[in-house]
Amino acid sequence: MSERTVSNAAESTVLTLARQVLETEAAAILALLDRIDNEFERAVNVLQNCSGQVIVTGMGKSGIICRKIAATLSSSGTPAFFLHPADAIHGDLGVIQHGDAVLALSYSGETDELLGLLETIRRKNASLVAVTGDPTSSLGQAADVTLNCRVNEEACPLNLVPTASTTASLALGDALAMALSVRKGFDQEAFASLHPGGKLGKRLMRVERLMHGGDRLPCVEPETPMRDVIYEMSSKGLGMTCVAASDRHLLGIITDGDLRRHMNSMPEFLTRAARDVMTSTPVMITGNILAVEALNVMETRRITSLVVVDGNQTILGVLHVHDLWTTTEQS
Repeated sequence: MSERTVSNAAESTVLTLARQVLETEAAAILALLDRIDNEFERAVNVLQNCSGQVIVTGMGKSGIICRKIAATLSSSGTPAFFLHPADAIHGDLGVIQHGDAVLALSYSGETDELLGLLETIRRKNASLVAVTGDPTSSLGQAADVTLNCRVNEEACPLNLVPTASTTASLALGDALAMALSVRKGFDQEAFASLHPGGKLGKRLMRVERLMHGGDRLPCVEPETPMRDVIYEMSSKGLGMTCVAASDRHLLGIITDGDLRRHMNSMPEFLTRAARDVMTSTPVMITGNILAVEALNVMETRRITSLVVVDGNQTILGVLHVHDLWTTTEQS
């Protein structure tokens, strides 16, 4: 057999295995659908009604999943943090307080470090929600609510490495977090307040925080000569300018596209005034809408700028599509 044939055979084996892993993990998640029942709703109720914080805890690979679940809960309106159970039994048990809810992950349900927390959880009158592959385990029986994340097999060819089981636990954690966020009325505005940085944060800001106003606002009067109009557009760098009365009441806009069209069709173009070239029916928005809504308007109307006005059509600023696409931070 040639080296190339051996290489192709090895590649085929790798691709087959990769597909089997994905199929096994997908099946593990789909199997959870039948377990979204009254017990799941009870778990949501426990987490929603806790007067303190949600403490997510687990060892090993489950602990890594716990960190992600805690982060997802926190970013979607439910205060949560990860507690390493080994650290807890060596001095950090004090973080568990009356009114807290503990979300504990252990596939076997017999993890010694987690079982070592049970006495304190009960003494502090904290609630306990367990996610385990064995509801009859010590952890499952001790919990106020137990969610079954059992899988038929791991995606590991040896059926040893936690793979499908951790994927199922993570998916169940996501389901809990999203159900909680809906229960709490967590909306785009609340999300924006927790995610001020990055592209997501920008899209969920109010337009008034992103628009170009003051000296950065391109604006001319109706009688402004076209040479001055072009200078204003070039100096402000937004590819457009507002045309306004002396009191900043919006009369129209002029865009780069307007310049190109009128340069060829309008005699003595440079001797004309702004009012001769402007579009008198520009698309306007108010400053209190979310930037993501403004972006939707731009994409629907196929434009790159929106004029931000108040209820009297007085210009407050200009929002450019680049203000939504660019960011100094990464999400």
